[in-house]
Amino acid sequence: MKKFAVIGLGRFGRKLAATLTMGEAEVIAIDQNREIIEEIRDEVTHAVRLDSTDEDALRSQGIDKVDVAIVGIGQGGRGFESSILTVVNLKAMGVPQIYARSENLIQGQVLSKVGATEVIYPEIESAQRWAYKLLTPQITDKIDLAPGYSLASVIAPASYHGKTVLDLQFRHKYGVNLVSIKRGEKAEDVKQKGEIINVPLPDTVIYEDDILMIAGSDEDLARLPQE
Repeated sequence: MKKFAVIGLGRFGRKLAATLTMGEAEVIAIDQNREIIEEIRDEVTHAVRLDSTDEDALRSQGIDKVDVAIVGIGQGGRGFESSILTVVNLKAMGVPQIYARSENLIQGQVLSKVGATEVIYPEIESAQRWAYKLLTPQITDKIDLAPGYSLASVIAPASYHGKTVLDLQFRHKYGVNLVSIKRGEKAEDVKQKGEIINVPLPDTVIYEDDILMIAGSDEDLARLPQE
């Protein structure tokens, strides 16, 4: 189970933390406001009041052990300064992935330069979409077909390498349908790289890093293996 830290529980941070928790992730929610912490306590794995610009305080709560940290601190007042210091602390602690919320492109560029893996612009992207992206890194792109149903571009994990469509049993195991395959760099035949198979057959072999177009419910797509 992936472990997330969501730092800054405004409208964006709180919704993201709750959505990640509903996706069965372990979530530590952090804010300096005691009232907010009390309100969200039952919506996440753990909620704690602390100053995220204090590296020792972050370490005391095990934030150096999380897989992903999302800095959602508001940019008003000294918020932007706090965001920068928080990202710097997370980077120093060795957190593998750091996402930082920003209200504009200039602030976003600064956050990237001090260590943010990627910058989130909530005015453009919804918290729900980011939660889905964080929980399903194997899905590189998604087209909504109907509410709750999508056509997704999925990178074939190592566990798929050398197996046939029949071996993987997408529909039986996950309730999804394999639509097409684009050969990746690890195809056995060099000539096959980049080839698109529009009608995969039961004996079609899949290789690691192939791009699979898969249709199904968002819930079922999220259950596809990541490794």
